[in-house]
Amino acid sequence: MQANPATIASRKASQNALNAFGPLLPELMGGSADLAGSNLTIWDNSKPLTANDASGNYIYYGVREFGMSAMMNGIALHGGFVPYGATFLMFMEYARNAVRMAALMKQRVIFVYTHDSIGLGEDGPTHQPVEQLVSLRATPNLMNWRPCDQVESAVAWQAAIERNDGPTTLIFSRQNLVQQQRDPATVSNIKRGGYVLVDSAQQPELIIIATGSEVELAVQAAKILTDQGKQVRVVSMPSTDVFDVQDAAYREAVLPAAVTSRIAVEAGIVDSWYKYVGLTGDIIGMTTFGESAPAEQLFKHFGITVDAIVDAAAKQLNG
Repeated sequence: MQANPATIASRKASQNALNAFGPLLPELMGGSADLAGSNLTIWDNSKPLTANDASGNYIYYGVREFGMSAMMNGIALHGGFVPYGATFLMFMEYARNAVRMAALMKQRVIFVYTHDSIGLGEDGPTHQPVEQLVSLRATPNLMNWRPCDQVESAVAWQAAIERNDGPTTLIFSRQNLVQQQRDPATVSNIKRGGYVLVDSAQQPELIIIATGSEVELAVQAAKILTDQGKQVRVVSMPSTDVFDVQDAAYREAVLPAAVTSRIAVEAGIVDSWYKYVGLTGDIIGMTTFGESAPAEQLFKHFGITVDAIVDAAAKQLNG
C-alpha cells in the first residue's frame, strides 16, 4: 500500500482495508447505525443479515448507536464472530456505556468512528467531535487509533483484528488525507502506536507530534522550519494507547527527554497531550466547541494551521 500512494479519506482507506481483510476473515460481522453510506463499512462481499436469511455478515442496526454497541458486545460474548460497527465519532456519546462495558469485559469488539473532527464542517458543532478523543483515551483497556493516511489505516485495522483481550476504536476522517512518505522500517514502526515519520539531519531541537488529518500540517510546517535551518522531527502518533505500552527504550528513541521543545497538534481538546509536551510545550487544538463552516475555514478559524505550528516553533526555539 505504501508503494501505491493515494490521497483519500481515511474512512475510504478503512473500506479498502475491509476489502483486503474481509475475504480472509469469514468471522467478521459488520454493521452501522444507519450511516453505512457515510461510514463506508460495507465491503464488496457484505451481505445483510435478515430475519429470513441468517447467512449474512452485515447488520443494519438502524438509528440506535447504544443498541448497536451493546449487541456487538453480545456477539463477541457469544463467540465465533469479530463484530465491528460504525457511527460518527460524535455519536459514540449515545453508546458510551456499551463501549465502557466492552472495555471492562475485555471483549474483542471493533468500534468504527468516522467524521472525526471539525473537518466534518457544515454539519455544525452538534456533529463535530471535540472532547470525545480525550474520553476514549481515558478509558482503561480501550485501544484507540486515529490514522493519518491509508497506510496507517490498514495497520490500525490489522491491530484491531489481531487484538483478543479488549475492544478497539478506529477513528477516521471525512476529508481526504495525503499519504505520507515512509521507508520499510518506518512502515514497520506504525504498529508501535507512535513513530518518527520525518526526522532531522542532526539531533532534533524541536519535536512536532500529531495524529490523523493534522499530521499533514505538521509535515508541511516541518519542511518550512527545516528550510529555515531548524532541526525538526515529526512524530505521528496514531495510537497513544499502544505507544504508551512500548518499552522505555523505544519511547525514549522517539521522544528523547533531552528535547524539551515540543508541539502537539490535534483537532480535539488539548488536555491529553500535556504528558507528551510537558508544561513548557505548546498544544495546537481545540478549547471550545466547533462552528458551522467548510472544514478549511474551521481549521483556520480555530488556529489549527501550518502557520500556527511555525509560529509556535519560533516561540519554542527562540524563547
